[in-house]
Amino acid sequence: MDRGEDMGVIIDDAVPMPGARVVRRYPYADMGVGQSFYVEGVQMQVVLNGNWRAGKKLGRKFIARREGDGIRVWRSE
Repeated sequence: MDRGEDMGVIIDDAVPMPGARVVRRYPYADMGVGQSFYVEGVQMQVVLNGNWRAGKKLGRKFIARREGDGIRVWRSE
């Protein structure tokens, strides 16, 4: 008996792995220094996480500030 079966888990072969899920929510790659975009209905932490990931991937820096009912993001470098 296979160890996986001992634990109540069955190991499968030949099940295709799903493709990568890429969701491009904000236009980070298209932004020049000094350009910005505005979003509403999103928590600040979600935007900050997106800024960090995009900055790391693209080698750029982004700054977010609250503006009215939303958040504005600028490319700073």
